[in-house]
Amino acid sequence: MAPFQWLVSVIMVGFHEALTAVGMPAASGWTWTLALIGLVVLIRAALIPVFLKQLDAQDRMRLLHPELQELQEKYKGKPDQSSRQAMAQEQMALYRKHGTNPFSACLPLLIQVPFFLAVFQVLSGISTHARQGQGIGAMSHDQVVQFDQAAIFEAPLTSSVLHGGAGSQVSVVVLSVMMILAMTAAQLVTQKRIMARTANPGAPDTPFLRQQKTLLYALPLLFGAGGIYFPIGVLVYWTVTNLWTLVQQFIAGSRRGTRPS
Repeated sequence: MAPFQWLVSVIMVGFHEALTAVGMPAASGWTWTLALIGLVVLIRAALIPVFLKQLDAQDRMRLLHPELQELQEKYKGKPDQSSRQAMAQEQMALYRKHGTNPFSACLPLLIQVPFFLAVFQVLSGISTHARQGQGIGAMSHDQVVQFDQAAIFEAPLTSSVLHGGAGSQVSVVVLSVMMILAMTAAQLVTQKRIMARTANPGAPDTPFLRQQKTLLYALPLLFGAGGIYFPIGVLVYWTVTNLWTLVQQFIAGSRRGTRPS
């Protein structure tokens, strides 16, 4: 994860220095929060081509559903191993024919995972490096100390629900709960829109649909439960990321139609 940690810290420092150059206080929690938001914007802007490919794959999957339904009818009532294997092989042949993949919707999320883990590791290590007189990645020791002491709404950016830090624990809990609710709600609505975009009435139970149904509730539950461990700074990063994803889905739906022909 070291290269991702370095890249994340470089981007954060770059935005922080740009913000201080226009007059924002270097030690302000809002300066560092905007630097985190800038990190999200830069990463997600770079992933726009991947997102467009994801939309194309979703459209292809929707158009593929009638053929998958015919295939399911063909093997209906044939539970033996050889029939299941033959059905799976024919499904994969259909995916190749139409140039799509049942798990393509996961690609943007998988690409984001290393960056999320890097942000978590960098921000979680801020307090330790501050005490040890060290920098972290591209952040100097002075910047590490600044971030360690930075807060928004009296909630330190390095504090979490389970590790309150030096700020008001009430502020940490309230702000954390608000962001956890916002990011889980955004994830839930986003997954519902993806399912609406790709689903057809009477569509067969394909691996793609099972994947979408699992993600619909698994991801919000996972990040909602894990949110109590995340520092405020990480919650800012992930909340903005989820809101970006939701807005992208709405824009895509308005321009291309929720269920394209």
